Amino acid sequence: MTTVELPTVEDTVHFGQRLGGLLRAGDLVLLSGPLGAGKTALTRGIGDGLGVVGRISSPTFVIAREHRAAPDGRGVPLVHVDAYRLGGHLDELDDLDLDTELVEAVVVVEWGEGLAERLSTDHLLIRLERREDDVRLAHLLPHGSWTSRELPA
Repeated sequence: MTTVELPTVEDTVHFGQRLGGLLRAGDLVLLSGPLGAGKTALTRGIGDGLGVVGRISSPTFVIAREHRAAPDGRGVPLVHVDAYRLGGHLDELDDLDLDTELVEAVVVVEWGEGLAERLSTDHLLIRLERREDDVRLAHLLPHGSWTSRELPA
């Protein structure tokens, strides 16, 4: 496990940008942590690093948002999922057809721990923690092929 200290929201976004620069189509990233831990800020940075189009915001009410790669062909599409409202129902996760998306895009699932791992044994779990001083900690737990991949520091 690797732990990265993120003193500000901007640091969280910058960390996401570095991670996004390492991601490729087919990657699955699961984010876990309490409200306000920085899951959406991290995803915003990942989207920047991937070069996607459009503003990244929490997909809580739509459950999943798709962000296209830049029109100039650079970048990788992003599917941003909020599994919080799924309440642990695996059939609802299956209804999102994320297996198909995993071939062409990077899939980031907020609140995905304990639910979305079944999409792929190869995934990166990031547990975000918010300390009392507002500093965030990102604990990176690689699974499958992620254990031999470069992780941002």
